[in-house]
Amino acid sequence: MPRSFKTLDDMGDLTGKRVLVREDLNVPMAEGKVSDDTRLRAAVPTVSELSDRGAIVLVLAHFGRPKGQPDPTLSLSLVTQPLAEVLGREVRFVDWDSAPDAVAMLQPGDIALLENTRFHAGEEKNEAGVVDMIAALGDLYVNDAFSAAHRAHASTEGLAHRLPAFAGRQMEAELDALEKALGNPEHPVAAVVGGAKVSTKLDVLKHLVGRVDHLIIGGGMANTFLAARGVDVGKSLAEHDLVPTAEAIFDAADKAGCTIHLPYDVVVSKEFAANPPSLRTCNVHEVAADEMILDVGPAATEALGDVLKTCRTLVWNGPLGAFETPPFDTATMALARTAAALTREGSLVSVAGGGDTVAALNQAGVADDMTFVSTAGGAFLEWMEGKELPGVAALSA
Repeated sequence: MPRSFKTLDDMGDLTGKRVLVREDLNVPMAEGKVSDDTRLRAAVPTVSELSDRGAIVLVLAHFGRPKGQPDPTLSLSLVTQPLAEVLGREVRFVDWDSAPDAVAMLQPGDIALLENTRFHAGEEKNEAGVVDMIAALGDLYVNDAFSAAHRAHASTEGLAHRLPAFAGRQMEAELDALEKALGNPEHPVAAVVGGAKVSTKLDVLKHLVGRVDHLIIGGGMANTFLAARGVDVGKSLAEHDLVPTAEAIFDAADKAGCTIHLPYDVVVSKEFAANPPSLRTCNVHEVAADEMILDVGPAATEALGDVLKTCRTLVWNGPLGAFETPPFDTATMALARTAAALTREGSLVSVAGGGDTVAALNQAGVADDMTFVSTAGGAFLEWMEGKELPGVAALSA
């Protein structure tokens, strides 16, 4: 299936061309130092390749929420040296006031990190003046920040309409993985959707029932669906006001031929704490009034693993239980390891995303075994909802 976007392979001779590259360098900081360089490392393939091909690489990124005003605590100057270290090459920092002159001095292969795009009040409003000002610095535009692609900002969407636009290597990998997962997947397709509240994933669930063959619902969300099936979930986290919505999703799934999987045995406790004395496993119909469901039980977890063994594609967003607190991580860890084993065997294409999901896969030690793990939070969720992402759509325009 042909791609709807151009990549670095389509850029031709780049010697001396000024390439504006939108990356996500919004890294966590602790005591003035980068505490997790995952996003910096993700930028390396694109930035290094452009530099090696003789481009003048001008990196664009946001950092925190400065609200359209310069804020020295949110200056990307703090990230310049850490970026240089992961690239293994010099990176110059350029503030906006001196940008035209500083860019004019750069030579082929040079890399510069421009100041926080959100220091401009018009960045988040996608104002034409900001787009024009940034576009004047470059000849070509590369978007390598899928995690910011759900925002129609000047540096994520506006520039793609002003300059020839291309997807960077990270964006390319993300879009190819998502196409395999839901765009044009190999069936049967399973989706695991977990998390605390149905209300935060309503659009995801409504979209997925028409796209997947098996929908596995976990976390606190499952309790709302169990309640809709007439199960007394005791003190469990549940949104009883959304029971009619859950019933409507059941109906939509039936019409679409999608099987919804809910746990039939569960791990319960009278208190939410690590390894509580009241911990026990029971059938969902045996939850006492003073107990709460905190994880999927072992029999249901094994059955879910058997479902995955019949599938060719898996999309995963959200844990099955309260995985941050042991032993309520058991089901999530077990199913993650099953998915990873099937992926290693080559029988399953597995795409996972969202902060809690990435943390759970890392905790299970299987993140590297999945086909693709997206670190994009909001953008991944909006993609699962079937929404058009402005930063991606602009690349296809």
